[in-house]
Amino acid sequence: MSTMEMENKIAKLQEWEALAEEAKAEAEALRDEIKAEMNKRDTEELEAGRFIIRWTSVLSNRFDTTTFKKDHADMYKQYTKQTASRRFSIA
Repeated sequence: MSTMEMENKIAKLQEWEALAEEAKAEAEALRDEIKAEMNKRDTEELEAGRFIIRWTSVLSNRFDTTTFKKDHADMYKQYTKQTASRRFSIA
């Protein structure tokens, strides 16, 4: 692949990524409007024609690695393992 072809592919990729970000922002705005209406109605479940919307509270327990690492540094190191991955970026 020539340098010109690579530049064109990168430009096209950037256009698609920008379009995807716009779509994501629009979807998030619509989601926020629906949530605001549910808050206004003080409900966690709402029927809208063929759709049922649920916006419920969920409790979960998560392991606090920061505090564990601070309080038990040796044990943290003992159970930490290194992983390898590849990162793609364009500058």
